[in-house]
Amino acid sequence: MNPTRIFVPDGVSPTDALARTTHLAIGAHPDDLEVMAYPGVAACYERSDAWFGGVVICDGAGSPHEGKPAPEDMKAARRAEQERAAQIGRYSFSLQLGLPSAAIKTAWNASLVARLAELIDSTRPQSLYLHSPFDRHATHLAVFAHALRAVRALPEAIRPATVLGCEVWRDLDWLSASDKVQLDASAHPKLAREILDVFGSQIQGGKNYTEATLGRRRAHATFSDSHHVDAAEALSCAVDLGPLLKDPSLSVAAYCAERIERFRAEALGALAPWEGD
Repeated sequence: MNPTRIFVPDGVSPTDALARTTHLAIGAHPDDLEVMAYPGVAACYERSDAWFGGVVICDGAGSPHEGKPAPEDMKAARRAEQERAAQIGRYSFSLQLGLPSAAIKTAWNASLVARLAELIDSTRPQSLYLHSPFDRHATHLAVFAHALRAVRALPEAIRPATVLGCEVWRDLDWLSASDKVQLDASAHPKLAREILDVFGSQIQGGKNYTEATLGRRRAHATFSDSHHVDAAEALSCAVDLGPLLKDPSLSVAAYCAERIERFRAEALGALAPWEGD
């Protein structure tokens, strides 16, 4: 692992920052971690026995922006914003690989898979947050696929106990209850807003991810159950990726198809009593 690419907010050595990590997230772009893996950030915040580490694969140069700046200016801005989020959130480390999306979107990048496997082996987190295989953003899916291949390449004994696919560019509240993992995102609401507000290059550029993300979490908390009062102020939805690790022959397409079919059967079954005369 190249230590010059790692930002460690509290100044410990990169080796120590990796070794103490208990919750790890691998995302495509600066600000994806703060959207998809906030429950992990909150679980570690202000603790000495739990640490959140974040990995960002791409440079974010192609993000939508009114009055678009030069790509190098955008990359620099987003890199600085991600490091500021790591400072505010008291991450163990933030690692930005700075790859262009084109380097991973159309073909396997073997060096990226190897580097991610090395990183996961170095950190050995209890929980790993990845993009969801149901995400509709092509780069997010590419990052998910590379990260999954990296985890699968590791011996079973050192894989994270929990591996989750998290929502960004497609909500996961539609999943059947047996497939949906609801993560409490209520803790430290000021922090939740602050680490999203850091990404001014996105918000001022015409994409208010802060309000969209916080609104989605609040909506999930309210609409998750129609017959009980809200059990949380904010919820994030995820899907358990464990079956893809337990069965290396299981394709991602088959995994997704099984969950889609379960939702289909559930939704159509609820309508069945009202079909016909």
